[in-house]
Amino acid sequence: METLVVVPTYNEKENIENIIRTVLGLAEEIDILIVDDNSPDGTGDIVEQLSRTNPRVHAIHRPGKMGLGSAYIAGFKWALSHPETKYVFEMDADFSHDPAAIPEFLEEIKNNDLVIGSRYLNGITVINWPLSRLILSCGANIYTRIVTGLPLKDSTGGFKCFRREVLQRLPLDTIRSDGYSFQIEMNFFCWKKGFRIKEIPIIFTDRRVGISKMSKKIIWEAAFMVWRLRFMNPRRWK
Repeated sequence: METLVVVPTYNEKENIENIIRTVLGLAEEIDILIVDDNSPDGTGDIVEQLSRTNPRVHAIHRPGKMGLGSAYIAGFKWALSHPETKYVFEMDADFSHDPAAIPEFLEEIKNNDLVIGSRYLNGITVINWPLSRLILSCGANIYTRIVTGLPLKDSTGGFKCFRREVLQRLPLDTIRSDGYSFQIEMNFFCWKKGFRIKEIPIIFTDRRVGISKMSKKIIWEAAFMVWRLRFMNPRRWK
């Protein structure tokens, strides 16, 4: 298990088996960890069945819908408890993040500490989003750069790869944000701690099936959280 792909899920039964098989088909060194928040549609049951027949499929079953950020934190801690794991991915279950890009991430992570899949590095590479959602996302990234100084084109994206050493040095127990703000906060700490960050272009395609998890709560949380980061005590960056 040199590489672990962490995928949070909530009601992804239409996608989950396909995404697992696609990711595992890329290389024998890749395992996948599904963090399921007790999906009412039975996503967790599908994952459990697959894990019984394939040792490269792992699962964390949580008691309820606890949020994206805490799901990733749980996945990161699981990865750190397995010393053979060198690289840890964040990836969505709905194929908006193309698993075919994973080999490029793994090539770039050899010379970097965090590799981020960017939707805005070479123009806008987003497919099938309504204009309102695109404006919101682009605006959120501009807003984040202005407020925090974070030098990224896409600080809110969720397709990324960390070196193990990065996760070991981040304050995982103090990160409470979710959604957009979780991605911003993780990137901010990586930047302030001096890690090498590389953005690579990806094509982001809106989910094939299922319902988006975006909400007004997630948007407002991100809007206020960037100011908290700006005025945070620098001692937390060390």
